[in-house]
Amino acid sequence: MNSDDYCQQKAAPEGSSTYYALRRAPAPRQPLLTALYALYRELEETVKKTSDPTIGRTKHAWWRSELDRLDRGEATHPVTQALQAHAADSGALDDAGRASLLTLVDGFGMDLDQARYLDWPGLARYLDQTGGAFATAVARSTAVNRADASAWAAPLGSALLLAERVQDIGDDARNGRVYVPIDELQRFNVTAADIINRKYSDAFSDLMRFQTERARRSIDAALAAIPPAERASQRVLRAQAALAQARFGEIEREGFRVLHQRISLTPIRKLWITWRTR
Repeated sequence: MNSDDYCQQKAAPEGSSTYYALRRAPAPRQPLLTALYALYRELEETVKKTSDPTIGRTKHAWWRSELDRLDRGEATHPVTQALQAHAADSGALDDAGRASLLTLVDGFGMDLDQARYLDWPGLARYLDQTGGAFATAVARSTAVNRADASAWAAPLGSALLLAERVQDIGDDARNGRVYVPIDELQRFNVTAADIINRKYSDAFSDLMRFQTERARRSIDAALAAIPPAERASQRVLRAQAALAQARFGEIEREGFRVLHQRISLTPIRKLWITWRTR
């Protein structure tokens, strides 16, 4: 299997949301963007699929070293080899691009140190460092003006990661992680144990409604901040935003019953939603 095929299977298997979102990218940039999304998935799995913190930190340190090797043109992993092959003239591996990737790695490193957040400012720092850095890397790869991309891409990335964490609250809980601030759990009279043990209640529905509305507002505000000149260049991130908003609609129709199942969109609906991202 070559590096491009590896990245495709890792990041965007056929039928996945990422698969349809990436199809909105300019064809010459699709291999690079697929590699970036594959890197994101590799880092995410380092955290989610590693129960031993020591092993997780070892893997995290390896990825930092691999980015150094990538910087020297000596990548050894299929994902970084794909990045190395497709990054020319994209800004993905210039000084700002490398900084975004290192910030992304360290953002996932936060997951190795904590599985709970005391309040919204604490969670927001995680969202900014992880989701914001990743969206900046994606946006700069196709942006008309790379220098200004971080200002509007980072908030969108934070909002998209917030949406993902709200929508996947059940999956995260099964990995021992609850990305709802402790003070908000207390405000709605829901405990982390309730979420981990899949306990539904009116209080949980109220909590989810609050989390959903905040994520929706964050996405809408971030989309509105994309400069008109960049809207066509950012079809991938905009498609992801449209998919996230549509998925929230499905979750609401299911009464926020997300603790025991992952509610998703059908492939044909994903295709339709992303096709409309013009």
